[in-house]
Amino acid sequence: MKDIRKRKTEHIDIVAKDASMDRRKFYFDDIRLTHRALPEINLADVDPSVEFLGKKLSFPFLISSMTGGSDEQIRTINHNLARAAEAEGVAMGVGSQRVMFSDPAARASFELRAAAPHALLFSNLGAVQINEGMTISQIRSAVDALNADALILHLNPLQEAVQPEGDINFSGLCEKIAEVVRDLCRPVIVKEVGAGISRADAELLVQAGVKIIDVAGAGGTSWSRIEAARSGDPSLGELFQDWGIPTPQALRELSDLDVTLIASGGIRTGIDMAKAMILDASLCGMARPLLTPAMESVDAVRAVIQRIRKEFVTAMFLLGAENVEQLKGNRSLILSS
Repeated sequence: MKDIRKRKTEHIDIVAKDASMDRRKFYFDDIRLTHRALPEINLADVDPSVEFLGKKLSFPFLISSMTGGSDEQIRTINHNLARAAEAEGVAMGVGSQRVMFSDPAARASFELRAAAPHALLFSNLGAVQINEGMTISQIRSAVDALNADALILHLNPLQEAVQPEGDINFSGLCEKIAEVVRDLCRPVIVKEVGAGISRADAELLVQAGVKIIDVAGAGGTSWSRIEAARSGDPSLGELFQDWGIPTPQALRELSDLDVTLIASGGIRTGIDMAKAMILDASLCGMARPLLTPAMESVDAVRAVIQRIRKEFVTAMFLLGAENVEQLKGNRSLILSS
């Protein structure tokens, strides 16, 4: 219990204090969009709202999974994020809830529904923990703690491989994910944590019944580098710090599959969001830009979300897109080379 609790606080401290953990590879900068000098729409009429899993969002923004645990700072972070998500009409995913199973006090950091009664909330567990004995009963308890709209099962083989105490048995995992999809009675989202989802893996997940995939590609926070900072021998984690499929590439590879895509990993602006939506994302996630504000206050988090929304709406206006339907999957908006 102590090791997991300590690891959570170490992760927060490392990410918050060391800017190099955010790799900022700017992969989205390689995509140029077609500027409309005559957009033929009124900026005031641009509507960035979307519906996801039956709930209306003010724009397609997800506060991506960050943390959870019994530490007071962690509880503050999650509650500030949840209140901001509610106030701004966006979605939120929590960090891994595995800590709940060994530290009952950690549950309070995930009991967020009172703070966000209408928000779209996602629970989160590591898929590999199913191979370590995590039961469907425990999975349901994690979802119930949050009263979540969906469950995220995250895939993190790189992080586990370089983590000193990592769980590395990923054998036969897809079949067990399929069992969770069948048994949970809530939507299951499968995501990576910064190395991307390949075409081959996405096809396996679709066959397993997964309907939503968060590609969570390379280009943003490197969990390999974070674990390197915790390790007594950082060489392995640093070697693999930029490993993975860039988020725009992952979106391109999966766009024709029968699956809803969430884009995260290296998205830092509303322009990045617009590009991800053009590449067929239905929702765009960010975590690192919200961490420091979440340590401060709800208002600080809201200010960041409001800035990103304004950037996204401005990009839509300059592309001549009055609503998200005119943006999503519209490859004609990409400037040909």
